[in-house]
Amino acid sequence: MSTPQPPMPQTAAPTWQAAPGQPYPTYTSPIPVVRTHLGHALASEWTKIRSVRSTVWTLGVFVALVVGIGLAVAALIAANASQESLAGESPLPFGFFGLLLGSICIITLGVLTTASEYGTGMIRTTMTACPTRGRVLAAKSIVFFAVAFTVTLVSAVLVALADVAMLDGAREPSTEEWLKGTVGVSLYLALLGLLSLVVGSVIRHSAGAITIMIGLLLAPLVIALFMFAESLQDLQQALFEYSIPNQLGVFYAQSLSQSGPDGWDPLWIMLGVTAAVFAGAWALLERRDV
Repeated sequence: MSTPQPPMPQTAAPTWQAAPGQPYPTYTSPIPVVRTHLGHALASEWTKIRSVRSTVWTLGVFVALVVGIGLAVAALIAANASQESLAGESPLPFGFFGLLLGSICIITLGVLTTASEYGTGMIRTTMTACPTRGRVLAAKSIVFFAVAFTVTLVSAVLVALADVAMLDGAREPSTEEWLKGTVGVSLYLALLGLLSLVVGSVIRHSAGAITIMIGLLLAPLVIALFMFAESLQDLQQALFEYSIPNQLGVFYAQSLSQSGPDGWDPLWIMLGVTAAVFAGAWALLERRDV
Protein backbone atom coordinates (compact mmCIF):
# COMPACT_ATOMS: atom_id res chain seq x y z
CA MET A 1 0.00 0.00 0.00
CA SER A 2 1.61 3.28 -1.08
CA THR A 3 1.85 6.15 1.37
CA PRO A 4 -0.03 9.32 0.42
CA GLN A 5 2.14 12.15 -0.89
CA PRO A 6 1.91 15.56 0.79
CA PRO A 7 0.08 18.14 -1.26
CA MET A 8 2.26 20.43 -3.39
CA PRO A 9 2.32 24.10 -2.33
CA GLN A 10 0.13 26.26 -4.44
CA THR A 11 1.57 29.39 -6.08
CA ALA A 12 -0.38 32.29 -7.37
CA ALA A 13 -1.08 31.99 -11.06
CA PRO A 14 -0.68 34.93 -13.40
CA THR A 15 -3.94 36.59 -14.27
CA TRP A 16 -5.14 38.21 -17.43
CA GLN A 17 -7.75 40.90 -17.20
CA ALA A 18 -8.85 43.76 -19.36
CA ALA A 19 -8.27 47.23 -18.02
CA PRO A 20 -11.16 49.70 -18.23
CA GLY A 21 -11.31 51.23 -21.69
CA GLN A 22 -8.86 48.71 -23.22
CA PRO A 23 -10.00 45.95 -25.58
CA TYR A 24 -7.12 43.63 -24.74
CA PRO A 25 -6.37 42.06 -21.34
CA THR A 26 -3.21 43.04 -19.47
CA TYR A 27 -0.81 40.66 -17.75
CA THR A 28 -0.47 40.76 -13.97
CA SER A 29 2.63 38.97 -12.65
CA PRO A 30 2.36 37.00 -9.40
CA ILE A 31 5.91 38.13 -8.52
CA PRO A 32 5.94 41.41 -6.60
CA VAL A 33 7.64 44.21 -8.52
CA VAL A 34 10.01 46.41 -6.49
CA ARG A 35 11.21 49.74 -7.79
CA THR A 36 15.01 49.71 -7.70
CA HIS A 37 17.05 52.51 -6.16
CA LEU A 38 20.66 53.42 -5.40
CA GLY A 39 20.73 51.11 -2.40
CA HIS A 40 20.25 48.06 -4.64
CA ALA A 41 23.10 49.20 -6.90
CA LEU A 42 25.35 49.77 -3.86
CA ALA A 43 24.61 46.27 -2.55
CA SER A 44 25.40 44.80 -5.97
CA GLU A 45 28.71 46.67 -6.31
CA TRP A 46 29.72 45.79 -2.75
CA THR A 47 29.12 42.11 -3.54
CA LYS A 48 31.27 42.42 -6.66
CA ILE A 49 34.22 44.24 -5.11
CA ARG A 50 34.49 41.96 -2.08
CA SER A 51 34.05 38.70 -3.99
CA VAL A 52 36.68 39.07 -6.73
CA ARG A 53 40.30 38.04 -6.15
CA SER A 54 41.76 41.22 -7.61
CA THR A 55 40.44 43.21 -4.64
CA VAL A 56 42.05 40.90 -2.09
CA TRP A 57 45.38 40.79 -3.91
CA THR A 58 45.72 44.49 -4.71
CA LEU A 59 44.67 45.66 -1.24
CA GLY A 60 46.83 42.98 0.37
CA VAL A 61 49.88 44.15 -1.58
CA PHE A 62 48.98 47.76 -0.76
CA VAL A 63 48.90 47.10 2.99
CA ALA A 64 52.15 45.11 2.78
CA LEU A 65 53.90 47.95 0.93
CA VAL A 66 52.62 50.77 3.12
CA VAL A 67 53.17 49.05 6.45
CA GLY A 68 56.30 47.12 5.48
CA ILE A 69 58.20 50.00 3.86
CA GLY A 70 57.02 52.47 6.49
CA LEU A 71 58.29 50.32 9.34
CA ALA A 72 61.50 49.42 7.51
CA VAL A 73 62.38 53.07 6.89
CA ALA A 74 61.63 53.99 10.50
CA ALA A 75 63.72 51.08 11.78
CA LEU A 76 66.62 52.06 9.53
CA ILE A 77 66.50 55.65 10.71
CA ALA A 78 66.23 54.60 14.36
CA ALA A 79 69.27 52.33 14.03
CA ASN A 80 71.53 54.84 12.28
CA ALA A 81 70.44 58.29 13.43
CA SER A 82 71.20 59.83 16.77
CA GLN A 83 68.57 61.38 19.00
CA GLU A 84 70.16 64.77 18.47
CA SER A 85 69.70 64.54 14.68
CA LEU A 86 66.04 63.55 15.11
CA ALA A 87 65.29 66.37 17.52
CA GLY A 88 62.62 68.65 16.07
CA GLU A 89 61.76 66.20 13.28
CA SER A 90 58.29 64.71 12.92
CA PRO A 91 58.25 60.89 12.51
CA LEU A 92 55.19 60.90 10.25
CA PRO A 93 56.96 61.62 6.91
CA PHE A 94 58.69 58.24 7.01
CA GLY A 95 55.39 56.69 5.91
CA PHE A 96 55.54 58.61 2.61
CA PHE A 97 57.62 56.05 0.69
CA GLY A 98 55.25 53.15 1.30
CA LEU A 99 52.21 55.23 0.37
CA LEU A 100 53.85 56.38 -2.86
CA LEU A 101 54.47 52.81 -4.01
CA GLY A 102 51.14 51.63 -2.63
CA SER A 103 49.32 54.23 -4.75
CA ILE A 104 50.00 52.02 -7.77
CA CYS A 105 47.82 49.32 -6.15
CA ILE A 106 45.01 51.82 -5.54
CA ILE A 107 45.24 52.96 -9.17
CA THR A 108 45.12 49.37 -10.41
CA LEU A 109 42.09 48.47 -8.30
CA GLY A 110 40.27 51.62 -9.35
CA VAL A 111 40.73 50.84 -13.04
CA LEU A 112 39.74 47.19 -12.62
CA THR A 113 36.53 48.16 -10.82
CA THR A 114 35.10 49.48 -14.09
CA ALA A 115 37.29 48.45 -17.03
CA SER A 116 37.39 44.74 -16.17
CA GLU A 117 33.62 44.46 -16.68
CA TYR A 118 34.01 45.73 -20.23
CA GLY A 119 36.75 43.20 -20.88
CA THR A 120 34.70 40.25 -19.66
CA GLY A 121 31.34 41.44 -21.03
CA MET A 122 29.86 41.50 -17.54
CA ILE A 123 28.91 45.13 -18.08
CA ARG A 124 25.99 44.00 -20.27
CA THR A 125 24.53 42.05 -17.37
CA THR A 126 25.11 44.98 -15.05
CA MET A 127 23.37 47.45 -17.35
CA THR A 128 20.48 45.02 -17.95
CA ALA A 129 19.93 44.69 -14.22
CA CYS A 130 20.24 48.47 -13.74
CA PRO A 131 19.45 50.37 -16.96
CA THR A 132 20.13 53.70 -15.24
CA ARG A 133 23.79 53.94 -16.20
CA GLY A 134 24.61 56.94 -14.05
CA ARG A 135 23.39 55.05 -11.01
CA VAL A 136 25.81 52.21 -11.78
CA LEU A 137 28.77 54.59 -12.04
CA ALA A 138 27.74 56.37 -8.85
CA ALA A 139 27.41 53.08 -6.95
CA LYS A 140 30.81 51.86 -8.14
CA SER A 141 32.38 55.16 -7.13
CA ILE A 142 30.84 55.24 -3.64
CA VAL A 143 31.74 51.64 -2.82
CA PHE A 144 35.28 51.93 -4.16
CA PHE A 145 35.96 55.25 -2.44
CA ALA A 146 34.76 53.88 0.90
CA VAL A 147 36.94 50.76 0.59
CA ALA A 148 40.04 52.64 -0.60
CA PHE A 149 39.74 55.34 2.07
CA THR A 150 39.19 52.84 4.90
CA VAL A 151 42.11 50.58 3.97
CA THR A 152 44.45 53.55 3.39
CA LEU A 153 43.46 55.22 6.65
CA VAL A 154 44.00 52.06 8.71
CA SER A 155 47.40 51.46 7.09
CA ALA A 156 48.52 55.09 7.48
CA VAL A 157 47.47 55.19 11.15
CA LEU A 158 49.30 51.92 11.90
CA VAL A 159 52.51 53.20 10.29
CA ALA A 160 52.22 56.58 12.02
CA LEU A 161 51.74 55.05 15.46
CA ALA A 162 54.61 52.62 14.92
CA ASP A 163 56.96 55.37 13.68
CA VAL A 164 56.17 57.57 16.68
CA ALA A 165 56.89 54.65 19.02
CA MET A 166 60.13 53.64 17.27
CA LEU A 167 61.68 57.09 16.90
CA ASP A 168 62.09 58.21 20.50
CA GLY A 169 64.15 61.27 19.67
CA ALA A 170 61.63 62.78 17.28
CA ARG A 171 59.15 65.38 18.43
CA GLU A 172 55.46 64.69 18.97
CA PRO A 173 53.44 65.62 15.84
CA SER A 174 50.81 68.34 16.16
CA THR A 175 47.10 67.68 15.69
CA GLU A 176 47.17 69.18 12.19
CA GLU A 177 50.14 67.01 11.26
CA TRP A 178 48.28 63.92 12.48
CA LEU A 179 45.21 64.85 10.44
CA LYS A 180 47.17 65.59 7.27
CA GLY A 181 49.40 62.51 7.64
CA THR A 182 46.48 60.12 8.14
CA VAL A 183 43.06 61.44 7.10
CA GLY A 184 44.32 63.92 4.50
CA VAL A 185 46.62 61.54 2.67
CA SER A 186 43.96 58.79 2.80
CA LEU A 187 41.39 61.08 1.18
CA TYR A 188 43.94 62.05 -1.46
CA LEU A 189 44.78 58.45 -2.37
CA ALA A 190 41.09 57.46 -2.38
CA LEU A 191 40.40 60.32 -4.81
CA LEU A 192 43.36 59.22 -6.94
CA GLY A 193 41.83 55.74 -7.08
CA LEU A 194 38.43 57.24 -7.92
CA LEU A 195 40.05 59.17 -10.77
CA SER A 196 41.46 55.86 -12.00
CA LEU A 197 37.98 54.33 -11.81
CA VAL A 198 36.40 56.97 -14.03
CA VAL A 199 39.35 56.85 -16.44
CA GLY A 200 38.72 53.10 -16.67
CA SER A 201 35.08 53.85 -17.47
CA VAL A 202 36.14 56.21 -20.27
CA ILE A 203 38.93 54.05 -21.77
CA ARG A 204 37.12 50.70 -21.20
CA HIS A 205 40.43 48.85 -21.37
CA SER A 206 42.26 47.76 -18.22
CA ALA A 207 45.85 47.81 -19.51
CA GLY A 208 45.40 51.12 -21.32
CA ALA A 209 43.78 52.88 -18.36
CA ILE A 210 46.38 51.57 -15.88
CA THR A 211 49.18 52.74 -18.20
CA ILE A 212 47.65 56.21 -18.43
CA MET A 213 47.26 56.51 -14.66
CA ILE A 214 50.77 55.26 -13.85
CA GLY A 215 52.09 57.70 -16.45
CA LEU A 216 50.14 60.48 -14.72
CA LEU A 217 51.68 59.38 -11.42
CA LEU A 218 55.31 59.23 -12.50
CA ALA A 219 55.81 60.98 -15.86
CA PRO A 220 55.61 64.66 -14.76
CA LEU A 221 58.31 64.24 -12.12
CA VAL A 222 60.57 62.16 -14.38
CA ILE A 223 60.20 64.60 -17.29
CA ALA A 224 60.98 67.55 -15.03
CA LEU A 225 64.22 65.92 -13.88
CA PHE A 226 65.56 66.03 -17.46
CA MET A 227 64.60 69.62 -18.31
CA PHE A 228 67.93 71.43 -18.31
CA ALA A 229 67.19 74.31 -20.70
CA GLU A 230 66.67 77.72 -19.10
CA SER A 231 63.66 78.36 -21.34
CA LEU A 232 61.90 75.37 -19.73
CA GLN A 233 62.51 76.33 -16.12
CA ASP A 234 58.97 77.61 -15.55
CA LEU A 235 57.49 74.41 -16.99
CA GLN A 236 59.94 72.33 -14.98
CA GLN A 237 58.93 74.14 -11.79
CA ALA A 238 55.23 73.56 -12.51
CA LEU A 239 55.79 69.86 -13.15
CA PHE A 240 57.69 69.56 -9.87
CA GLU A 241 55.06 71.41 -7.88
CA TYR A 242 51.96 69.67 -9.25
CA SER A 243 53.32 66.15 -9.67
CA ILE A 244 51.48 63.56 -7.59
CA PRO A 245 54.57 62.52 -5.55
CA ASN A 246 55.16 66.16 -4.58
CA GLN A 247 51.50 66.64 -3.64
CA LEU A 248 51.70 63.56 -1.44
CA GLY A 249 54.80 65.01 0.17
CA VAL A 250 52.94 68.25 0.94
CA PHE A 251 50.79 66.34 3.45
CA TYR A 252 54.02 65.62 5.34
CA ALA A 253 55.52 69.12 4.83
CA GLN A 254 58.09 67.61 2.47
CA SER A 255 57.51 69.63 -0.71
CA LEU A 256 60.11 69.61 -3.49
CA SER A 257 59.84 73.39 -3.91
CA GLN A 258 59.23 76.48 -1.83
CA SER A 259 56.24 77.54 -3.94
CA GLY A 260 53.21 75.68 -5.25
CA PRO A 261 50.54 73.80 -3.30
CA ASP A 262 50.78 73.69 0.47
CA GLY A 263 48.58 72.77 3.41
CA TRP A 264 45.42 71.05 2.16
CA ASP A 265 45.75 72.37 -1.40
CA PRO A 266 46.62 68.98 -2.98
CA LEU A 267 43.32 67.55 -1.72
CA TRP A 268 41.28 70.31 -3.38
CA ILE A 269 43.27 69.99 -6.61
CA MET A 270 42.66 66.24 -6.79
CA LEU A 271 38.99 66.74 -5.90
CA GLY A 272 38.53 69.25 -8.73
CA VAL A 273 40.30 67.07 -11.32
CA THR A 274 38.36 63.97 -10.28
CA ALA A 275 35.03 65.81 -10.36
CA ALA A 276 35.71 67.13 -13.88
CA VAL A 277 36.70 63.71 -15.24
CA PHE A 278 33.75 62.10 -13.42
CA ALA A 279 31.34 64.49 -15.15
CA GLY A 280 32.86 63.61 -18.52
CA ALA A 281 32.66 59.88 -17.81
CA TRP A 282 29.01 60.25 -16.75
CA ALA A 283 28.15 62.07 -20.01
CA LEU A 284 29.98 59.51 -22.16
CA LEU A 285 28.32 56.60 -20.35
CA GLU A 286 24.88 57.95 -21.23
CA ARG A 287 25.76 58.43 -24.91
CA ARG A 288 27.90 55.41 -25.81
CA ASP A 289 26.82 51.84 -26.44
CA VAL A 290 27.66 49.24 -23.84
